[in-house]
Amino acid sequence: MDRVLISDLAVRCIIGVNDDERREKQDVLINLTVFTDMRAVARSDSIEDAVDYRDLRTRVVEIVERSQFCLLEALAQAVADVCLEHPGVSKVMVRIDKPGALRSARSVAVEIERERA
Repeated sequence: MDRVLISDLAVRCIIGVNDDERREKQDVLINLTVFTDMRAVARSDSIEDAVDYRDLRTRVVEIVERSQFCLLEALAQAVADVCLEHPGVSKVMVRIDKPGALRSARSVAVEIERERA
């Protein structure tokens, strides 16, 4: 399956379980691998046949900025759901990094893979 990749999309949101994490937005990095069939768009060279990655980015940023999840796992599921709403997307892999979540680690991340039902 063909893929569209969006790497290191930086977004700020409320994420975490501690009181300080619930008060102030934190940085998260989102990486998406969107699975789609690109044969039609490769022939037509038309945005109407493509997964519009600008639109996808906008929709992901909107949902993440408005979110107030406690866990990265729940945020990743919400991002996957938004991606799978696009009719051309058959599967998505979502990785969300939370830099500085652990003092001795550069980042903590979760990665999920979801398919259209």
